[in-house]
Formats: sequence, C-alpha cells, structure tokens
Amino acid sequence: MGSGPARGPAARWGLRLGGAALLLLLLPGAAGQKPPGAACSQNTNRTCEECLKNVSCLWCNTDNRCLDYPVAKFLPPASLCKLSSARWGVCWVNFEALIIAMSVIGGTLLLAVITCCCCCCRRKRRSRKPDRSEEKAMREQEERRVRQEERRAEMKSRHDEIRKKYGLFKEENPYARFENN
Repeated sequence: MGSGPARGPAARWGLRLGGAALLLLLLPGAAGQKPPGAACSQNTNRTCEECLKNVSCLWCNTDNRCLDYPVAKFLPPASLCKLSSARWGVCWVNFEALIIAMSVIGGTLLLAVITCCCCCCRRKRRSRKPDRSEEKAMREQEERRVRQEERRAEMKSRHDEIRKKYGLFKEENPYARFENN
C-alpha cells in the first residue's frame, strides 16, 4: 500500500501530459478544417489557382465553377464536369491529358519491367545451358580423348608384340616361376 501514493501522482502527470500532447496535435487539424463544400463553393467565379489551393476541390473550366472532388469515384462524372474541362492539382493539365499521360507512363514502366524480366530469364537460361560453340568444343574434346585412348591401346599392343618376339614380355606374376620349381 505504501507504493500506491508514490505511483498515483506520477501516473496522473503522465495522463495529463499525454492528453495535452494529443490536444495539441489534434487542435491545428480541427481548426484548419472547414465544412465540406463551403471552401470549394466559395471559390466559384474566381480563378482556377485560388480554387486548386485546396486539394479537395475540382475546377470546371466551362462554367468557372469550383466543386468538391467526388472522392467516392475515381474520375469526376460527366454530369459534374467534362473531363476535357476538369482541372485538379494544377490548372494547366486537364483530366483527359492526365489520364493519357499516366497511361503512357504506366505502360512504359510495365513494358520496361517485362523487358527486364525477359532479359534476366534469358541470361539465366544461357548460364545453365551451354551454347552451340561450347557444345561443339566439348564434343571435339571428347573425340580427341577417345582417339588418344585408342592410339595408346594400339601402341601398348604393338609394344607387347615386340616384347613377346624378343622374349622380353613381362609375366603377370613374377613370383609364379618360383612356385612351380
């Protein structure tokens, strides 16, 4: 029970400091938020740059309206604003150009990745399997080895015949003649 009071004030100070830090973190975010639709609709009939300062806004060039970006959909529907006149992020790029540019960049990246994968697979296949010149060299080396063995066997048989002719033929077991006596 003696350790309870010493622990209590420290825990309360930690709770107060944690609560204050959380409040300081959340306060600027809550103060900067405006009601949905209020910030974007206020910039209608103004300039595109003023409208697009808020990233949740969409500028429609046809009727100079600043609209809330439809977050539920990927692209703004045609009933809201045509893609060719819709601007988001920067005023000089419309959605059609943005879609085309992103498609080209995405396709190029995809093609580059596929090309890299094909090149890597081809290299691995080459390293595992010898090519035609290596196979030919290996075949020729094997043929030379076989011919050399044939020549060696032929020379040995000739030498053995000459040894027999002159009585120099080595017996299989040199100690055998001592056993026969």
